Amino acid sequence: MTEQFPPPGSPGQQPPPPGSQPTAPYVASYGQQPVPVPRPVQPGMLGAAHKPGAVPLRPLTLSDMYDAAFRIIRFNPKATVGSAVLVAAVAMAIPVLVTTFLSLGLDLSLQVDDTGELSGDVGGLVTSLGSLGLGTALQTIGLILVGGMIAHVVAAAAIGRRLSLEQAWAVTRGKRWRLVGLTATLGLTLTLVIVVYALSWIPVVLLADGWREPLVYGFVSVPLFVAFVVWFWVRIYYLPVPALMLEPVGVFGAIGRGYHLTRGAFWRTFGIALLTVVIAQAAGTVLALPISFLSQAALLGGLPSEAGLLVLVLSQALGSVVTAAFVAPFTTAVASLQYLDLRMRTEGHDITLMQQAGVIGA
Repeated sequence: MTEQFPPPGSPGQQPPPPGSQPTAPYVASYGQQPVPVPRPVQPGMLGAAHKPGAVPLRPLTLSDMYDAAFRIIRFNPKATVGSAVLVAAVAMAIPVLVTTFLSLGLDLSLQVDDTGELSGDVGGLVTSLGSLGLGTALQTIGLILVGGMIAHVVAAAAIGRRLSLEQAWAVTRGKRWRLVGLTATLGLTLTLVIVVYALSWIPVVLLADGWREPLVYGFVSVPLFVAFVVWFWVRIYYLPVPALMLEPVGVFGAIGRGYHLTRGAFWRTFGIALLTVVIAQAAGTVLALPISFLSQAALLGGLPSEAGLLVLVLSQALGSVVTAAFVAPFTTAVASLQYLDLRMRTEGHDITLMQQAGVIGA
């Protein structure tokens, strides 16, 4: 049975009263076709909204989204922070274990000798740093799946349900590889755009007679390129993940849904998304800062040079886990809330959520 989400103002999960009927389990909202129903916010409408869970069922303000995101993380830490920490810890354990093993038999010192060359076993150094790259790649893939889980956690919290870690993982079945494919498609597309723009500089530089042509080209093209990347991030990249997880669509259908939902809401979506990224990255940096200071202090405090690489890898791994613990759940939760908000504003999705929550009849 799916647990109920604590009501607003509740200090924690409340047990159901004796004799009460069990709540209906959370079911992914597949198969529901969007119905265009404009939902303009009217004066006095915001205060009268139903709130069976973490989200008021009406168009959301910025404070609504942030309050809901923190409430979801606070009252469901296992399926949000716990999943992100688990994925990051398992992935980052790889470089730590590899470097520890190599340190037992090889010289992995990071010192430069009198000839200016790096001392120590070069093969061991490359293997250790390569394992760090592998761990980072695996963490990225894992956090993609965590993002899909959190989209379901947010959708369930909106109708007063709280998914466990196991339930959140289970409801992503059938969508996991699509989610990885979606992320790969978007990443490759953005990489291709960047490569094409970089290649466009080659004829400009080679055929230029002096510095004026490249300067003019950069003055014109750089702002246009930045504007296109921002447009791509908001209209194409930002919302397909919750659309893929919560609707019966495939990879390209999810991209189309994200594009459709952000129509006419570009600046609002961009502003909230940018603010969220800035807050999350700043908080992640602050959280990881003590680990960086401790590692620097250890290296400067007379630690043997052979242990320098292990300390470096260990600090990078711990910092990555600590950062992922906050950044991934918060940013993904806010993106999922923006997805729900846009659907409530343009498709009357609040009515559907009320029906799922049992606030109104179907």
